[in-house]
Amino acid sequence: MKMKRYFAPDSRQALRALRDEQGPEAVILSNRRVKGGVEIIAAMDYENSMVDSSTNNTSARPEKNQKSRQQQSYASQNNPVKRMDTSVTQEVNNNFFKDADITNNHYGENQLNHESDALNKIQGELAGLRSIMEAPLMHFSWRETGRVQPLYASLLKQLLTLGLSSALSKSIAKRIEKQGLNNNSWSESLNYLADLVPVDNEDILSSGGTVSLIGPTGVGKTTTIAKLAARFALKHGRRCVTLITTDNYRIGAHEQLRSYGRILGIPVHVASDSDELRSLLLEVKGQSNKRHLTLIDTAGVSQKDISLTEQMTSLDVDGLDIKNYLVLSATGQMNQQDDVIRAFSSLHLDGCVISKIDEAASLGETISVLIQHNLPISFVCDGQKVPDNLHQARGNLLVKEAIKLMKNLKKSLSDEELAYAFGGVTSNAKI
Repeated sequence: MKMKRYFAPDSRQALRALRDEQGPEAVILSNRRVKGGVEIIAAMDYENSMVDSSTNNTSARPEKNQKSRQQQSYASQNNPVKRMDTSVTQEVNNNFFKDADITNNHYGENQLNHESDALNKIQGELAGLRSIMEAPLMHFSWRETGRVQPLYASLLKQLLTLGLSSALSKSIAKRIEKQGLNNNSWSESLNYLADLVPVDNEDILSSGGTVSLIGPTGVGKTTTIAKLAARFALKHGRRCVTLITTDNYRIGAHEQLRSYGRILGIPVHVASDSDELRSLLLEVKGQSNKRHLTLIDTAGVSQKDISLTEQMTSLDVDGLDIKNYLVLSATGQMNQQDDVIRAFSSLHLDGCVISKIDEAASLGETISVLIQHNLPISFVCDGQKVPDNLHQARGNLLVKEAIKLMKNLKKSLSDEELAYAFGGVTSNAKI
């Protein structure tokens, strides 16, 4: 069995590369998120390898192979995909070492490692078998949907092409189908999508308050703070704005915010811990007797970084109403954005800012993950200009921008991609 790795910015591009090079005979053994994109491991000559493996295993353990074949036969009669995967894998896990009659006194650690590798190989082959059976079923299901429900399939294809998740696309299509599919179904689905987009109705640029911007490195937190500060200062005056940074992780981390502060004529304060932050916030609160906006810039850390916990601790100031806005880059993939939201949600999120819309190839994935988590959008940023490229979030405007990006990209999903999206399968799939 020959294996090869494929790397691409997203799963769709990786699938295209795999299909173009290896054709329909390739089998995806695994896929995973890696830094910078997606990695897919695929195999060629999979069927031949499995036949050889079955022959060898039959010679060594005829009784066990007979038992395994009986289990696979039973599973295929009931559910050719799920039952085979669960029953056979469970039997292998429970009885593998018992059937091999292994004892620690007779075999050493190397032998146990060898058996563990063999178990992993068997589980991989079972996953491959499942993928072989799933692929035709998914293709058949998608073709039948297109034949029996052409209007539904056409609408679903448009929603998937927009970049929306499979679950969200199906939900919208089914909702519109219940109302009756017609020539206006696409427009109706977009209006429904716009209504689903969670939007923060509180305008801090009018009401003021204390807001901290949190998120991973490089998503544009500091630039967004400068835009908010400039917009508020133009409306209420520079003395009504306070800038605070808690970023003590990077060398020269304060300089960018200080530069913006000098340009805007707004002082910048540094808080190294929660006590200093509390003192600064109480000082600002005591001095301001009217509408005031305090913006807190935080360190950019990975959602998987241990320092995230430390940052959250520094922002945990009891008795003071701090609104936490997550800054989310529109250029990120859905899985990555989902990880970010889950990680930072332990620090209560009041809303989010979508940055770098001007750099995004699609907005469907971002819209999908925000709807999934019901995280309200407060602002969107579509450039580096301060304060011009900052806009109040509106569901219909975000959907219009998503359509614009889809048309500019001029992409069309292949039948294979549509079949896998329709089936909701992203791994262990045969191309």
